[in-house]
Amino acid sequence: MRYQETMTAGKAVVECMKIEGVEHVFNVPGESFLAVLDELASQNEIQLLSARHESGAGFMAEGYAKVSGKVGVAMATRGVGGANISIAVHTAFQDSTPMVVFLGQVKREFRNREGFQEVDFDRNFNEIAKWTVEIDDAKRVPELVQRAFRVAQTGRPGPVIVSLPEDMLLDEALMTFGPATQKPAPTPSLGELKDFEQLLSKAKRPIVIAGGGVHRAGAKQALAHFLDKYKLPVAAGYRRHDMIDNHHEAYIGQLILNAPKTLVQHIQEADLVIALGTRLSEATAQDYKLLSWDQTLIHVDIEASSMGKAFIPDLMIVSDLDHALKAFSDLSIDKNWEEWQTKCRRSFEDLVKTRPDESIYSDIANVLVDQLPKKAMLTLDAGNFASWLNTGLPLSSFHSLIAPTNGAMGYGLPAAVGAKHAVPDRPVIAICGDGGLMMTIQEIETSVRSDRPIICIVFNNAKYGTIRMHQEKHYPGKVIGTDIGDVNFAKIAEGMGAAGISVETKEAFESSFKAALSRDVTTLIEVNCQDVEYIVSGKTIHDFRNVPVS
Repeated sequence: MRYQETMTAGKAVVECMKIEGVEHVFNVPGESFLAVLDELASQNEIQLLSARHESGAGFMAEGYAKVSGKVGVAMATRGVGGANISIAVHTAFQDSTPMVVFLGQVKREFRNREGFQEVDFDRNFNEIAKWTVEIDDAKRVPELVQRAFRVAQTGRPGPVIVSLPEDMLLDEALMTFGPATQKPAPTPSLGELKDFEQLLSKAKRPIVIAGGGVHRAGAKQALAHFLDKYKLPVAAGYRRHDMIDNHHEAYIGQLILNAPKTLVQHIQEADLVIALGTRLSEATAQDYKLLSWDQTLIHVDIEASSMGKAFIPDLMIVSDLDHALKAFSDLSIDKNWEEWQTKCRRSFEDLVKTRPDESIYSDIANVLVDQLPKKAMLTLDAGNFASWLNTGLPLSSFHSLIAPTNGAMGYGLPAAVGAKHAVPDRPVIAICGDGGLMMTIQEIETSVRSDRPIICIVFNNAKYGTIRMHQEKHYPGKVIGTDIGDVNFAKIAEGMGAAGISVETKEAFESSFKAALSRDVTTLIEVNCQDVEYIVSGKTIHDFRNVPVS
């Protein structure tokens, strides 16, 4: 529905949010967008949550968007706020997460004078945002803000930066509003379906790599049906292993950094690779060495620019993944690849059965396998602690995990707060390392204040563990900069109104986690790993120091 109304630009920004169905806005308030805050205070449809740091607000919006499927909305002030939130913008860009970030800007008459906290956001965010715009004319607010929401969630989703000069927000104009964004859902052409049918029919060892586009298209059931019909094996893209039940006979593992050799071997044995909703990133593609020139590649995604960046497709299909998978399943291919699927699946099952080491990390992973509620939503921070969970924690429910594919430390906790706003009835559990958690630990208070209780598990080894691993690998025994101080995380959590528990054994963690699940309060469980020699799943610091670098 289109309509016109005279109002201030600040009110028009909020009106656009309402049209687009925004329910939550995450921010750190700033004087440059007080007019928008004032309008938010005058209505009840949109809830505003103030975080303790702009990166936290950005991660909350990004986590909320991943879980809800809606556009995440964040606000920050001028140059300093924009700089702080930029890490979340980069995360949204590489994770293809729809976000609209409103940044306050200096008054128009102060622009290009290096005003207080002035930054040229177009130039500043050009490399990490899908689109940037500064609104100088109040009457264009509906046009440009609604365009921002449209750009953020159509094609390959991503973050959009909208810069709002402080004085512009006070201007009054006749505003013309349009209908809410409708996302196009293209389907494969008849010619593309014929080509797909021919390539799959003649394949001897086809394999599927599925990424985040499967979730964004709501294509879980369509993917499972496609795999079931043709008995195809499927590998998950990096940190995307929640796109299918990991107990499904088709699932063969996740393409993590340094993926299991058997998984890489099976993909390299394949004569046909079907990439679905993945850009075949550096991590997923194993430093872009995963596929070879003599393998046939079918690449299907919602946007053409996401394909062919590293590997040239033999068949490229621009399509909504749900529509594409349903169309593929309707083809007249009278054969399946059950024996090949079983061979690949068996390698994954053997990997899961093998306990990588006897560390507390493995113990925690085993406890989570036993106790994690089926409806649980997990958020992962960046760090080597996740290596114990990548294969040691098979996921059973769809979209039960979100994690930053760009390796952004500090993500896990605030993303959990954002996720809890999207799914308040589901248990949300953040799993972090001590290095990453200290970057955004203040958002525990935001969780408590907003009455969105989460559970945070932090592995405390007093190290920047991932970098220490690389350090020991390339410069054995030469340690600098990767040892960090001992922190009592449990007491910090208690100081912010949460429950804080410190454990050192599997048994203590098991009882503490069970208690945390039963209470309706934010709880931090600190796992003391400072005396643990393991630095990554299955390998100790000693192991790295005694293996020559090839």
